[in-house]
Amino acid sequence: MERRLKLLCEIYDQTTAHAVLPRLDALQFKYAARLRQLRAEHSPAPVDQRTALLITYGDQLTAPNETPLRTLAEFLDAHAGDILTGIHILPFYPYSSDDGFAVVDYYAVDPKLGTWDDVARAGKHFDLMFDAVVNHASAQGAWFQKFLRDEPPYRDYFIVVTNEFVTTEVIRPRALPLLTAFETAAGTKHVWTTFSADQVDLDFKNPELLLQILDVLLFYIARGARLLRLDAIAFLWKESGTTSLHLPQTHAVIQLVRAVLDEIAPHVILVTETNVPHADNLSYFGDGTNEAQWVYNFALPPLTLHTLQTGDATQLARWVQTLATPSPQTAFFNFLASHDGIGLNPARGILTEREIDALVTRTLARGGLISYKHNPDGSNAPYEMNINYFDALTVPLEAERISIARFLCAHSIMLSLAGVPGIYFHSLFGSRGDRAGADASGIPRRINRQKFSRAALERELAISPRAQILAGLREMLRVRRAHAAFHPQAAQTILAHDARVFAVLRAAEDERVLCLHNVTDRRVTFEWNDGAGRWRDLFSMQELETDDVLRVELAPYEAAWWAQAGD
Repeated sequence: MERRLKLLCEIYDQTTAHAVLPRLDALQFKYAARLRQLRAEHSPAPVDQRTALLITYGDQLTAPNETPLRTLAEFLDAHAGDILTGIHILPFYPYSSDDGFAVVDYYAVDPKLGTWDDVARAGKHFDLMFDAVVNHASAQGAWFQKFLRDEPPYRDYFIVVTNEFVTTEVIRPRALPLLTAFETAAGTKHVWTTFSADQVDLDFKNPELLLQILDVLLFYIARGARLLRLDAIAFLWKESGTTSLHLPQTHAVIQLVRAVLDEIAPHVILVTETNVPHADNLSYFGDGTNEAQWVYNFALPPLTLHTLQTGDATQLARWVQTLATPSPQTAFFNFLASHDGIGLNPARGILTEREIDALVTRTLARGGLISYKHNPDGSNAPYEMNINYFDALTVPLEAERISIARFLCAHSIMLSLAGVPGIYFHSLFGSRGDRAGADASGIPRRINRQKFSRAALERELAISPRAQILAGLREMLRVRRAHAAFHPQAAQTILAHDARVFAVLRAAEDERVLCLHNVTDRRVTFEWNDGAGRWRDLFSMQELETDDVLRVELAPYEAAWWAQAGD
């Protein structure tokens, strides 16, 4: 059976599937010529050790008489064009709440940010990741307003829950009501709202809605998206009496999207955003060929934080030893910070509850906030730590140079691991938390979403610790680009005999690079019995040769990358 038809039959009944297929063909035909033209005009760069993305809001920077998107692109051209290959621009569409994630119009650029021409201009120098916020839409948007008026086909675009639908097992990411009552032209309806009353969940049981969302995704690709981030995709399908999380139909929908893209946009990379326990997260790779090419590595931020807060790399090393992707087509999207907080669910089952509680306690002590989720039994549990990553790694009253060293060590860990790195805008410059912004808005996540004028940030980069952090990250990314051992698929071995040092050996072809990280506040001598040969420090260019044991002295929180000489 044809791949797309088989998947449609898994999502719907056979009669519906056969009716939808020719409409899907027509939709693909609508965009096929434009997508062929795009590939001819701009051949996508390969995914390799040079690939690195910045995660940022479209209005992160402002300048007089310029659109924020243009200001952002020009700033990145000047400061990071030689070390970054892509930008994940967080939702830049018109929205009503949640800092962009309650989309009012999927086909427009928020005029406060710029225009489609500004997006295209950024795409000339960087691969672009667009957000596909397709689990839910804004209650203020035209689709939902037509739902309220009971207009077809929109009256069937959203999930209406009746008394027969059992929701007791549903797993929630927020401590908010699951259902919201709305007055419609057809009477009161209780609509599923996973994330807030302003974010109404879309009903993929309706094939009209599925085709509409596929149109949105193809529109994004036609507008220059190289990567599509499927936001909150794990919640896509709902069934009575289930958790309504990671359901088979959700995976079938993602696989259908992949099947369509494989036919008419094979250069596009699907990235799933599923802030869930690690084992569940891995399921979105599918069989390695049929679902997401990249999966957010959500367990990495809390585990790296735990490692550097405790001075013990045991748990991190043990977990990294288990990491594997199902095919060369797939990779982890490694990151430490983003526009969201630091998720705790991905660490459950890896860290103990006592260790997770300690992370929460330290976050509160360092000026952060905690977001909670509803459990099926009605209780609440910590879901996310809302704190800037620099602050989370900073001990009160310690010397600033120690905080900077620890922060750069954390990023060296992330950059040394197999996968593709993503760096949040605020991490690139070592921002501190905006607690005043979080308190004033009542939105804990805004602690890590402060906006800047370009002129002010440029001044700080000339005189402040921001310059040291940018220089440190630039150097790591520069070195990483030059060595095939950092390819996303290059071999990775963890040397776990000293809990004070997180040591990862990367190897590709005839090249080996040993990345060492002292995760303590004491000097450490690292020893490796299989280290015979000539080695060179890729940062200092110091060389050493040994016939047996490799010994490297590491300062507190020092990160060192050693390559065998002659590479």
